[in-house]
Formats: sequence, C-alpha cells, structure tokens
Amino acid sequence: MARMIRPATPDDVPAILRLVRDLAEYERALHEVKATEEDLRTALFGPEPRVFAHVAEHDGEVAGFALWFLSFSTWLGRHGVYLEDLYVDPAVRGHGHGRALLRELARIADERGYGRVEWAVLNWNTPSIGFYESLGARPQDEWTTYRLTGDALTALAREGA
Repeated sequence: MARMIRPATPDDVPAILRLVRDLAEYERALHEVKATEEDLRTALFGPEPRVFAHVAEHDGEVAGFALWFLSFSTWLGRHGVYLEDLYVDPAVRGHGHGRALLRELARIADERGYGRVEWAVLNWNTPSIGFYESLGARPQDEWTTYRLTGDALTALAREGA
C-alpha cells in the first residue's frame, strides 16, 4: 500500500480548513471557527512556522489531518508534541488513518527524543476516547484545562496600562 500519511503542503490548506470545519461541527462549535485559509497558510507555511500538520490520503484525496505544535515539560526537561486537532472524514473511518496519523506523531516524538504526545478530548466524545485508550493513551483526570480568551484576555493584557 502506498504511504497514506505525509506532511501537509500549501496545496492542502483548503482541505485542512474543510476538515477543521467538519470537526468543529461534530464538536457542536462550528460558530467558533474564525480561521481562514490564509490564517492556516501563514501559520503552517509562513517564514517561521510554529505549528505543523500531517495529512492522511485516501484514494489520492486528503481525508484526515493532524495539526500539532511543540510543547515542553519542565519535569521531563524535554519537548513534547501537543496535538491540537486530529480528524478523519467519517466516510473513510475504519481504514487506519487516525491510527497512522498518531503513529507518525509518535514516530516524530520518538525520533527527536520528545517525552510525550498529548491532546485533549471532549468528555462526551466516547468513540474517540475508546480509540485513544485502545492505543494505550490514558486520561489525565487530575488536571483541569483553563483558557483565557476574548474580553478576559484583553482585560488582563491591558491591566495597569
């Protein structure tokens, strides 16, 4: 079988954005997607990219993606991979694309000496949770994610200015 996972190219940006929108719709948050093709093109392929993507091809078409960036663990003293999004078109699930995308990120982490690959999943997304646990991933139940965004971010940034 031909290699189905490869690094994304600028030509993949429209397909990646389509899949981002599909993921957001699945997660009941399509209204929150503000990204444009230009935003993704700049982030992934600008002069100093700090985010990366791999795509899964099925019959020559982009059918899934993993978008990731480097994290860092002070406890391990090493970088890690933070998987921002992983999504495979429902029409081609069951062909191993999701596993292959995660395997590629694990390969990158292992090859580069990174200490972990981690991500977040919505508590109600039981199909994905089952899939991740089948790979040996374990939840970090003792941690709660916090996010500073919108007006609260702006207010804190401008505090005392």
